[in-house]
Amino acid sequence: MKKKENHVAEPEASATKHSRATKPRFGVVALVGRPNAGKSTILNRILGHKVSIVSPKPQTTRNRIVGILNDPRGQIAFLDTPGIHRPLHKMNVRMMEHVRASLSEADVVAVMIDCSQPFGHGDEFVLEMMRDQKEKQPEAKRYAILNKIDLLKKNKLLPLIQQYNETGLFDEIVPVSAMTGDGIEQLVNYFFAAVKAGEAIYSKEDFTTQPERFFAAEIVREKLLAHTSEELPYTTAVAVERWEEEEEKNLIKIYATIVVERETQKPIIIGKRGDMIKRIGTEARLELETILGARVFLDLHVAVHGAWREDERFLGELDWPLR
Repeated sequence: MKKKENHVAEPEASATKHSRATKPRFGVVALVGRPNAGKSTILNRILGHKVSIVSPKPQTTRNRIVGILNDPRGQIAFLDTPGIHRPLHKMNVRMMEHVRASLSEADVVAVMIDCSQPFGHGDEFVLEMMRDQKEKQPEAKRYAILNKIDLLKKNKLLPLIQQYNETGLFDEIVPVSAMTGDGIEQLVNYFFAAVKAGEAIYSKEDFTTQPERFFAAEIVREKLLAHTSEELPYTTAVAVERWEEEEEKNLIKIYATIVVERETQKPIIIGKRGDMIKRIGTEARLELETILGARVFLDLHVAVHGAWREDERFLGELDWPLR
């Protein structure tokens, strides 16, 4: 997807001066961590563009999302990955495959940690994965990103920094708040310092490699997560069946299907007199019009697929190319 002109920020004079004195840099940063650690939020904050949907519900990100940061210092490709967890379904196995593939490509591994939550078994599972990654790729940099410091009492931060420092796994431990932006500039500075000199491999006009069809499905799913009950997040998917563009009318027609696992879930999404699906569709359409710069006709339907999370063929159709 291309940048919109009104989103392009003017580089600071100091950054421009710096870029003239050094060779451009390029690198790949993998954002990994437990579900709800703030990976998608921090990526959107760094890029200044929405490339990953955000929800307080776990396992919102199911695919690997590629975000591209173009800067006077060079280019960084960010890989926003699904939350690290023990997989129970084939869908979850695919999600963890995305995580491992991203780790194998990364020059920098940024482990996102929700420091507002107590350390638990899930955090230890992430550290075990980092120990394995360090053995396989000792040359990669590893940063512990202590996110949500705006929700943490100040006297709790130093002990947490010490705890992660004592693991011996991380080159830097960086406290940030993806929500407020606190610490983000310093974090980006660390990333550029860690990657090597190299030419950009993506167009400087792009901020993500994901197809517009994929992004449209994700926006619908974000609105679905925001408005449906707690039982639905793991049992719904969105597939774009048709995409038609009428350039002379500046119109994009999108036909999408919301897939659920049980007949009893359809009424939850449709709502009384179709109110819920209309609300989901309206919110998604308005956001897509802003992002795509065109009028959008969005047609939503609900279908039942009893075991879609175990259906390899269906999951393959949902998995858009990673690059």
